[in-house]
Amino acid sequence: MTYKTIRYETPSEHVARITLDRPEKRNAQSIELLYELNDAFDTAAHDNSIKVIVLAANGPHFSSGHDLSGDRDMSVYKTVTQWGGFDLPGAEGRHAREEEIYLGFCQRWRDIPKPTIAQVQGKVIAGGLMLVSICDLIVASDDATFSDPTVAFGVNGVEWFSHPWDFGLRKAKELLFTGGMMGAAEARSVGFVNHVVSLDDLEEFTSSLANRIASRPSMGLRLAKMAVNQAQDAQGFRNVMNSAMALHHVGHSHNQEKFGMAVDPSGADVIKREAKKG
Repeated sequence: MTYKTIRYETPSEHVARITLDRPEKRNAQSIELLYELNDAFDTAAHDNSIKVIVLAANGPHFSSGHDLSGDRDMSVYKTVTQWGGFDLPGAEGRHAREEEIYLGFCQRWRDIPKPTIAQVQGKVIAGGLMLVSICDLIVASDDATFSDPTVAFGVNGVEWFSHPWDFGLRKAKELLFTGGMMGAAEARSVGFVNHVVSLDDLEEFTSSLANRIASRPSMGLRLAKMAVNQAQDAQGFRNVMNSAMALHHVGHSHNQEKFGMAVDPSGADVIKREAKKG
């Protein structure tokens, strides 16, 4: 397939590499990018020669989050999941759209029965954190930072709410309450990141890890991933995803009623102010 916002490559035997390719937008995730990313994940998942999928990004930053500039253009939606009604008025349409392109996509990608590795550099913000979180392993450069500042917009967090598992309960609360950034070293210390390497070594290290994993039989890799994911599901993971998404839309509805828009407009100022503090 020909893509506009991503690249799809097979750099070595049994390994697919998907690269976010909107560096001029800091790889902000337009609706078009998300559907192209879903197509690319499906391509790798359905290719029997592929055992491992690497998710990378072009440019200095992995992803600055959602790009909502075209989210009301109904022509970009394809109905990949069971959700429809994207053009319905009010909360019904918004809920349907976000169930499709955010929660629905993330759940599909998390459940791909092949190991996935995020190759991460620079800033990973909000929607960018979602893309990293669905991957089985994370390799980060030493300049990488991770944050979810969306509480400033009057919601509980991003639509894929794996924070309690990713960071631990108290650290998750701190990151959400403050909108703060977690550096690569700390992310590794809490178990969110597997390896931290220099930016110059990032791609080579990730490729070596992918090749090592790809030397194992696909059946064993599939079963191992399913076993760990099922253990997480038994802890209530899917129920938490669904309930957090419902709370997310309570926030949207409150903001719409109070401010006439889906997010608290003061949030942008809060986030910019905090970013300047470093």
